[in-house]
Amino acid sequence: MDGPPFEYADYEEGRNVNYWRLNPALQAAARRVYPDEEFEWANERLEEFGGVVGHTIADNADLIDEHGPELRTYDKHGDLLNEVRYHPKQFENEELIYERGILADAFEPPPGRDEPLGLLHTLTMQLLLSYADTGLVCSQSMTVGAALVLRNHDHGNHYEEYFEELTAREYDEVIEGGMFLTEEQGGSDVGATETVAEPVGVPREGEGSETDDADGIETDDSIEARTYELTGEKWFCSNIDAQGTLALARRPGAPEGTKGLSLFLVPHELPGGELNPQIYRRLKDKLGTESVPTGEVEFDGTVGYLVGEPERGFKYMTTMLNWERVTNSVGAVGIIGRLLLESKIHAANREAFGQPIGEFPLLQRDLVEMAVTHEAALSFAMEAARWFDRYERDHGDDRAFRLMRLLVPVSKHVTTRAAVDTASYAMEIQGGNGYVREFVTHRLYRDVQALPIWEGTANILSLDVLRAMEKERAHEELLPLVEGYLDDVDHPLLAEQVKAVRGEFRELQEALVALATADGDYAQHEAKEVTEYVYDVVSATLLLSRAQRSLAEREDARGAVVARLFIEETFSESDARGVTTGEALPMQYFDAVVRYDSVDPDRLVESSFG
Repeated sequence: MDGPPFEYADYEEGRNVNYWRLNPALQAAARRVYPDEEFEWANERLEEFGGVVGHTIADNADLIDEHGPELRTYDKHGDLLNEVRYHPKQFENEELIYERGILADAFEPPPGRDEPLGLLHTLTMQLLLSYADTGLVCSQSMTVGAALVLRNHDHGNHYEEYFEELTAREYDEVIEGGMFLTEEQGGSDVGATETVAEPVGVPREGEGSETDDADGIETDDSIEARTYELTGEKWFCSNIDAQGTLALARRPGAPEGTKGLSLFLVPHELPGGELNPQIYRRLKDKLGTESVPTGEVEFDGTVGYLVGEPERGFKYMTTMLNWERVTNSVGAVGIIGRLLLESKIHAANREAFGQPIGEFPLLQRDLVEMAVTHEAALSFAMEAARWFDRYERDHGDDRAFRLMRLLVPVSKHVTTRAAVDTASYAMEIQGGNGYVREFVTHRLYRDVQALPIWEGTANILSLDVLRAMEKERAHEELLPLVEGYLDDVDHPLLAEQVKAVRGEFRELQEALVALATADGDYAQHEAKEVTEYVYDVVSATLLLSRAQRSLAEREDARGAVVARLFIEETFSESDARGVTTGEALPMQYFDAVVRYDSVDPDRLVESSFG
């Protein structure tokens, strides 16, 4: 079995390997956030899944990228067809992930268990899958998101059959989900939605009205009364041919803005097997994520089934938006992991000037910095995933809700930007080959560009962080979270770093107070700075907490090295940019950080580490 310290020269490239085995940091992060009993059950299955992704799925993904989906809107007679054609390897990849429970395990007990696993398990599998195919993660994640929306908001279980198929384990029984929100005139301004929904249903005899407990309003709850015809255009529709698509539209007389939007289930095919009357106009010619078809859709009397109560559609869709943001975040970490792996392998095998390029100090520094970026992003993304999972397990957990509301947009913004930067430099490490389509860095660079855009750009996310603090008072739960982690770090080797992070934490709190008392324009102006400051302080705290556990449980100081490197790079203002110190930690601890070698704490004591 592969195990640290890794000899990357033994690998030709980052495929035909096991991504779970080659990422001890991910194993430790999953062990930390999973409930103990769930991790013990999941560990073996994650190892098996890491091998499947690293072998079959990784190879298939490159082939699918070269032969992306094709759309036939009409047949040869001019009749509506709305057929998307896929490479056969796409179906093989889908079967491999669905039958291993990537979505079913979170909704029904997997074989050998009495209870489902949490969404943390799905997210960890998605992280591993992102090593190979971000587009496949997108379609699978929207399937989970659609299932979550129906589970949480289809209060009358009107669409139980759709829910069961969205969460099925057998591939032949699975339908996929989609989310059609964006319209050309609105973009991120979802409240500008112009799609309209006209009621067409007539209740069956004997089906009366019922009272909505929330508003005390008499409503007809039959399926017929929940059937509408939708008219409008959706501009950016990923997984365009999904059978479980959710879309927003405005009913007659509904108010303007997001408060007037209702949510509809819009299937590809109607219950009788006929096509739903909508037009898949064209597929977008995208930069990347070829494995998920994205296109434009015209609704023209298209059947949509009302989900939940009218005019609450945007609120319902925030369930899926938050889920997709967590998915993007862990997906970004997975891509960083793959890019880092490819860079390590290339550095160990490529020779220049008589030696492997990984032995040159400059590249050693680069690889260490990439590794630290990866482990910081991993720690934060898994923390955000943890609180999302906790809230979905118990919607009465106000602490989990508020932490989820704050950490999720922070995580999505910073990790996806870090992934873009890492992809650019990973191409550079490969040299000219990194710019060539036959090498995977070319595809990963194209795919990763979507992540900062999907489900909210940096500015949208930063404004959402402001809303989370203003409306949900989310920062009030952040403060004891950080304090609790720091209070548990008491190893002498970490004392200087804890002191530094506590100082930054105090300054973060001052920044939050200043933001709370500032006028609206100034608060927006500084929103991104505060968002990234939250990420930096929480990431440093999580890395210190991890270092404390490693020292206490295994007497391994590797985590202390990673934490110090992150904290110094993020917060220190060294004289002469540190050049005059004579210290070169990346060279000293290259094997520890890059190859996951252990570090004797005494070695740090002797070197006056701190």
